[in-house]
Amino acid sequence: MNSKNLMDELESRPLCGDGAMGTLLMERGMKGGSCGMAWNTERPDDLMAIHKAYHTAGSRLITTNSFGGSRFMLDGHGRGDDVRDLNMAAARVARAVAGDDAWVLGDVGPCGDFLEPVGELTEDELRDAFRDQIGALIEGGADAVLVETMSDPGEMACGIEAAHSCDPDIPIIATYAFQKTPGGFRTMMGTSVEEAIRRALDAGAKIVGANCGSALDLDDYVALCGEIAAVAGSAKVIIQPNAGAPEQIDGRTVHPATPDQMAGTAGRLMDAGAHIIGGCCGTTPEHMAAIANRVAGRA
Repeated sequence: MNSKNLMDELESRPLCGDGAMGTLLMERGMKGGSCGMAWNTERPDDLMAIHKAYHTAGSRLITTNSFGGSRFMLDGHGRGDDVRDLNMAAARVARAVAGDDAWVLGDVGPCGDFLEPVGELTEDELRDAFRDQIGALIEGGADAVLVETMSDPGEMACGIEAAHSCDPDIPIIATYAFQKTPGGFRTMMGTSVEEAIRRALDAGAKIVGANCGSALDLDDYVALCGEIAAVAGSAKVIIQPNAGAPEQIDGRTVHPATPDQMAGTAGRLMDAGAHIIGGCCGTTPEHMAAIANRVAGRA
């Protein structure tokens, strides 16, 4: 564990997160549709190299390779019995890189199903699954829990509550994926920014914000950041944008924003109220190095 408390650190300076993981694993040979978390135990050196690239670039928040680490998601790969081993390994690899000058974020993504009455999953079942995953991440050395890319505030609340039950003092970061609609920014479930952020705060999140997002450009992320900051009050704000709105080029999905463009956006995001700037789809260590330089200028 990092000897410094993350929340205390954010009182004194902004921090730079890291960027995409899946695309970098695929560059190293991971096949589409395969279990990326298997690399935590089967190819830890490749995973460590990715974490090191982000750390060297200036990322001070290192996110574990555990986005699909709940029992529900791992069941889809026939690995549902390996929740503890794969999540603990994810945290240990990240911890080995982070050292004492960065913080490990235990990453928790959506479960891939819907809560009642939209789906058949109960809140108790979901909390239990998240608790198993988060407990292993904390045991492996996570300094904070990141519940990310959520669309349903009910699922977000279950993740936050599960984290609190594992460790009532651990910082919890809550981020949603928003899309731009005629009625403003909303999640896929139709939840407004105000409702989504308030539900996360009420559940106990200390840092709130957004990551990913459907077809949002960099200007959209800045506007979204301002709306989140207006609701967050004294809570800290995190924004982890994609590298621009995706484009289809020769049958490939491309995120066009350059490192310099992302760095410029980082400055605007901090002006809009962000305390942590990271990256999501399409971002690389080069993007994060440019962002880290801009963030360091505000420290």
